Amino acid sequence: MSKKKHGGPMGGGPMVVTEKAKDFKGTMKKLMEYLKPYRIAMILVFILAIGSTAFSIVGPKLLGKATTEIFNGLMSKVSSSGNGSIDFGYIGKIAIGLVALYIVSTILSFIQGFVMSGIAQKVSYNLRKEISKKINRMPLKYFDKTTHGEVLSRITNDVDTVNTTLNQSLSQIITSVTMLIGVIVMMLSISWEMTLGSVLILPIAMGLIMLVVKKSQKYFMDQQEYLGHVNGNVEETFSGHNIMKAFNREEETIEEFNKLNETLYKSAWKSQFLSGMMMPIMTFIGNLGYVLVTILGGWLAVLGKITVGDIVAFTQYIRTFMQPISQAGQIANVLQSTAAAAERVFEFLDEEEEVDDVTEGVNPKDVEGAVEFKDVHFGYNEDKIIINDFSAKIKPGQRVAIVGPTGAGKTTIVKLLMRFYELNGGSIEIDGHNIKDFTRDNLRELFGMVLQDTWLYNGSIKENIRYGRLDATDEEIIEAAKLAHVDHFVRALPHGYDMELNEEASNISQGQKQLLTIARAILADPKILILDEATSSVDTRTEVLIQKAMDNLMKGRTSFVIAHRLSTIRDADLILVMKDGDIIEQGNHEELLKANGFYADLYNSQFEKEEVS
Repeated sequence: MSKKKHGGPMGGGPMVVTEKAKDFKGTMKKLMEYLKPYRIAMILVFILAIGSTAFSIVGPKLLGKATTEIFNGLMSKVSSSGNGSIDFGYIGKIAIGLVALYIVSTILSFIQGFVMSGIAQKVSYNLRKEISKKINRMPLKYFDKTTHGEVLSRITNDVDTVNTTLNQSLSQIITSVTMLIGVIVMMLSISWEMTLGSVLILPIAMGLIMLVVKKSQKYFMDQQEYLGHVNGNVEETFSGHNIMKAFNREEETIEEFNKLNETLYKSAWKSQFLSGMMMPIMTFIGNLGYVLVTILGGWLAVLGKITVGDIVAFTQYIRTFMQPISQAGQIANVLQSTAAAAERVFEFLDEEEEVDDVTEGVNPKDVEGAVEFKDVHFGYNEDKIIINDFSAKIKPGQRVAIVGPTGAGKTTIVKLLMRFYELNGGSIEIDGHNIKDFTRDNLRELFGMVLQDTWLYNGSIKENIRYGRLDATDEEIIEAAKLAHVDHFVRALPHGYDMELNEEASNISQGQKQLLTIARAILADPKILILDEATSSVDTRTEVLIQKAMDNLMKGRTSFVIAHRLSTIRDADLILVMKDGDIIEQGNHEELLKANGFYADLYNSQFEKEEVS
């Protein structure tokens, strides 16, 4: 089960407060950096948008000419007692020209959408790829305080939001700007007086838009933030579904989800409501424009300054003129949501990484496996040290057992050995080299791990074993399986080594999963081996098989064995007894029993309990 930020019956802790301080300009600037490689395509989109918009803008002017021709013809008939005529040939040419213009505009718009979709998908692809790489470079301490659902939300919801904006809003921005400029030019060509009257409504429109955008910004950020919390809650609940059912925590879980869902609902409702206000506001302003144009146009027509067709065309341009302004308001809201999503992505990408102290470092092939801990100090929080003055020296090929009560720091020691966390003091050396003298890749190449919590993925048994060494042949996989005492049961399964494990690998037993992880470690052929509670959750018979498999695995390797069952580590060359982060005793099994100290008490109490039971 992962830890949670949002708290509740599955995790505990207070609810996270949404951050208010957001860098909109900085975030959008970073986003534009991802568009730089596609500059040529963006220029093409811009040209296509201009072409598409220009062809569509000319339409009302031509339509106005046709209207004027019809009006003049009718008026001529009235004034000349029916002798006037309408030039239908001229009108037909205009109609053909209009159809051609709109067809060309549609084709250019289609190509523009196709190119822009490609750009948006490529940017999203690059963002997801960077996040995937980033996850592998981040220290484990980040995931100790962040739920899996929140990380997934950044890869899915946040990147999808960015993708949608680039695909739709960016094209709309280009089209809207082009249309606004083009419409103003066409309106000026008809009447500067009417154009001036129309432009006067712009400050009102922009003022209302900015007011709505300012109010909605916070709610869009809240919406994106709590969407991550809801995802984290759902992921965590279903990953521990059996535990939740076993403890009858359905009602508490639903209550916790409802709280998060309610918070998401409130922020989403407010953001969408404010966003939805744009259209009514712009419709109202547009209607004001129609009234102004009708009155002013009628007056100018009476004066003979413009024709009836010009009024019709100008009315169409007013409608078109209000469209990009209305879109600008909607786009402004979408950009706020995008900035919130992009900022969450960039925050993740800017998180502290594991940095190697060397570029090449010690060659892992030259390592024999000697390990030394020198006055190691460590705490997951710097103000709370849990490992104090830990010192131990292990020779190559030795089998080392680490024992002690729960919370003594046994597992922490092996995490430090693999440099999952940085030391607060002291050093760890392998063959006399500080572990910082290795790159992390080279350091971890030395180790093989078999943990209590087995990890197998959705795939065939063969591929799960091959995870230990991706270039291994099928023959090497089968040989590793035989050494791990797993071959016999695999061949008894449907499809054998090609059997597919489900997502939780629940279609095989816990013991079988453990044996498969041992086979994977054998295939990896590491110099140093770590076995952490590898037999703690299996039956006695399976434990014997696992013990035999581990014996095969540990031959000729420096091995660290962590076990609560002290009977499993009697054959260790060195036993380190830990208590409260310190080594209080060390020696082999016989030596520690003779010392009659803490280890002897631990060992004897285990058998006393067995006798009582």
